[in-house]
Amino acid sequence: MSKTFSMGGVHPHDNKISANIAIEPFPLPAIAAISLAQHIGAPATPVVQKGDFVRVGQLIGKATGFVSANVHASVSGTVKSVEPFVDATGALSMTIFIETQGDEWIEGIDRSSQIVSNITLPGPEIIKKITECGIVGLGGATFPTHVKLSPPPGKKATCLILNGAECEPFLTSDYRIMVEFGEEVLTGARLMMRALDVQKCYVGIEENKPQAIQKMVDLSKRFLGTEVVVLKKKYPQGGEKQLIDAIIKRQTPSLGLPVDVGAVVQNVGTALAVYEAVQKNKPLIDKVITVTGFQLNEQRNFRVRIGTPLSQLIDAVGGIPENTAKLVLGGPMMGKSIAHQEAPVAKASSALLFLSEKETKRHSEGPCIRCAKCVEVCPMRLECYLLYKLGKANRYEELEQNRIYDCIECGCCMYGCPANIPLLDMVRLKKGEVLKIMKNR
Repeated sequence: MSKTFSMGGVHPHDNKISANIAIEPFPLPAIAAISLAQHIGAPATPVVQKGDFVRVGQLIGKATGFVSANVHASVSGTVKSVEPFVDATGALSMTIFIETQGDEWIEGIDRSSQIVSNITLPGPEIIKKITECGIVGLGGATFPTHVKLSPPPGKKATCLILNGAECEPFLTSDYRIMVEFGEEVLTGARLMMRALDVQKCYVGIEENKPQAIQKMVDLSKRFLGTEVVVLKKKYPQGGEKQLIDAIIKRQTPSLGLPVDVGAVVQNVGTALAVYEAVQKNKPLIDKVITVTGFQLNEQRNFRVRIGTPLSQLIDAVGGIPENTAKLVLGGPMMGKSIAHQEAPVAKASSALLFLSEKETKRHSEGPCIRCAKCVEVCPMRLECYLLYKLGKANRYEELEQNRIYDCIECGCCMYGCPANIPLLDMVRLKKGEVLKIMKNR
């Protein structure tokens, strides 16, 4: 029987229309724009300057603290400039522009397809390698992986959970990674298990991915301590706290971390990146990205170099169809409209979604009738209608008392609201302000 989390959730149609499209390598960009702030934490500091020649895999941005991540060249060529640039979210960040010249890689990176399954490094050396290669969480949060694998003093993980749920509609990159790179993913899991010194790994996969489930079940027989857990198709099944609840039935405390209940959660894409970093000496220089939408003539799953302009992905599927109203980076529930088409692919990028006017049209906001449907579907059991009213009135103390900081911004409240109230918009805005107040205090 499929497992699921205990509170809230919704059932949007999964729309996995690109699920059967194999991953294909994407052409190199003429100019790569590589942001130094594509992870949670302090931006990296540039270690190259205009006129320098760099090779693929070369360090170009050095982490500036523990919660930070190295950044590497995804193409070879000449550094054109190091200057601020607006990313896909509209944020301004220091960016290194590299004019591509050939495809020359640094020495030591194993580019062969041969799987290296023999693990020789001890845990601390594995973490060191992950740190050097700039690996971050590829499920969307981009939390530096070496930080997750280094729990605070006094806290100990008892298991690793691999997140293969991919509950967001339309996205299929994780699914294709499991189908095409399953052994590499589980080898990456073994590396993280050694780094954490745990003996158990759960792989959570939603039931709408039967090919991935079968592949991972077959492979797990060769990986001691690994168990595939079939999950109910339910959003947001892939949220860290929801995944922990579904698989090991433990509730992560408010403002707590997964390791507080003995779990460390990593995305399957992260596991692949860890494998490539430790076993192949390959830094995080590319991403699998789904390009999808009902109005597109063809769906694609590309492996794209970091820094590639989104406009190149758009051109690869024949341009923007006339009935497209919005381009979203990510899925329809948690994704954000892109700021401009020349914004670059980043480590956080998972999909480029084309949505029509019908799919994006917002209906007129009606009065709240206190039906509590937003409360019913909230996976964090927040009183979303109350947070909305408190937010409109700028009552920050009461917002904090009502745990606005626990919102995971999944959008279930807006999805289930019969009055079409923009609950998430208000909560997302005021949550940021409350967190600033708490941090300053």
